[in-house]
Amino acid sequence: MTTHTHTPDLFALSEINGPVLRPGDPAYADEVTGFNLAALHTPDVVIGATGPDDIVTALRWAKATGTPVAVQATGHGANFPIEHGLLINTSRMTDVRVDPTTRTATVAAGAKWSHVLAAAAPHGLAGLCGTSTDAGVIGYTLGGGLPVLGRAYGYAADLVRSFQVATPDGRLREADPQQEPELFWALRGGKGNVGVVTSLVTELLPLSRLYGGGIHCPGEHAEALLRAWADWTRTVPDEMCSMFSMLRLPPIPQLPEPLRGGFWARVAIAWPGDPAEGEALIAPLRAAAPVAVDLVGEMDYTDLDRIHMEPQDPLPARECCTLLRDLPPDAISAFLEQVGPAAGADHPLLAASLRHMGGALARPALVEDAVCARDARYFMESVGILAAPPVAEAVEQATTRLYAAMAPYGTGHTMVNIHGTPGDEQDRARAWTPEVYTRLRHDKATYDPSNLLRYGHAVTPT
Repeated sequence: MTTHTHTPDLFALSEINGPVLRPGDPAYADEVTGFNLAALHTPDVVIGATGPDDIVTALRWAKATGTPVAVQATGHGANFPIEHGLLINTSRMTDVRVDPTTRTATVAAGAKWSHVLAAAAPHGLAGLCGTSTDAGVIGYTLGGGLPVLGRAYGYAADLVRSFQVATPDGRLREADPQQEPELFWALRGGKGNVGVVTSLVTELLPLSRLYGGGIHCPGEHAEALLRAWADWTRTVPDEMCSMFSMLRLPPIPQLPEPLRGGFWARVAIAWPGDPAEGEALIAPLRAAAPVAVDLVGEMDYTDLDRIHMEPQDPLPARECCTLLRDLPPDAISAFLEQVGPAAGADHPLLAASLRHMGGALARPALVEDAVCARDARYFMESVGILAAPPVAEAVEQATTRLYAAMAPYGTGHTMVNIHGTPGDEQDRARAWTPEVYTRLRHDKATYDPSNLLRYGHAVTPT
């Protein structure tokens, strides 16, 4: 990595319309801080981009000076501290334009899913967002985008029509299946390795309401609920989307009573079909174990955050994930041994979850992309809060033990958005199949031969 002992000449950045800040400037800390506070960024320069021209100018300067570049919108996926270099903050670029005739949305680089849902809802339309509508659309989609309704509709990347992208050579390009098809392929699942996306056009769904929420049982009943859920997932229609979680929730006012501060086994449900049919489908789950809190019901699609109730305030988090071939009884036992009741209510992981995959998530995209999770039947993810050094160490140890225990049931691969802190090249490659990883490296050599975009989950050019 190229590092700098002083800030490079910023004269060429004077054409940028947004702020250009250096360490020590009053607004610098706010500009570099993202949602995940575990990654503390200290770039030599940060720019607050206001449009595509600012991004192009910044990339041309970076190329001329040999300065590595990182991009951040919301910072939800910030698992890697950015040291030195240039950080492009796109959070000011939040424009969303909905075309109800073509059922598409044109989404700027810094827009969140909440912006898209608010713009689409008046037309009875919705976008394929994940478990938090506070997350940025672009970063989420570049990593494939695993939606709450993924089994029903597939990956968010599958619905992208086109990108406008600034490549490290300082060119602004349009990428779709006809023009720049290889760039279009790499941007859908290859993360930010070949360019800085300034906007995308995505299809929207004719969806305004759904049936969803969480069924919560006291943590001591986790085994009954989990084994019932695992059996149930083998029988449900493709449109039924669900996730089992072990939750050890902090006593914070943002959480509703009585969930606040509790130890819970939860099944989160999302069903886009007839509510009465959804009600009948989940009856076996409600009967599997004593239900203490039942929040499942009809809701507006714009209220999607009610299903998974993810944190709304920035915090330092340690994320990790793995794809599972299946979930046999011994895998369930291994999972429970690590994070179930026997692990204790004071276990350091905030959440350990198993998501049902398959359905539309298993079908190939109409236009080939770099998403590599279509062969998994389940997906495991975990989150720990890194509050203080002793807690951080406990979180790391618990994460290591959990993934070692579940490794025999895994595909050996991860999903790039939730991979966690990227390690060496072998570790980073686990987010893709060997064939896709090799192809991404070739594309990296084509579009970013100097490896300017080397932060985060980056691949090395061939």
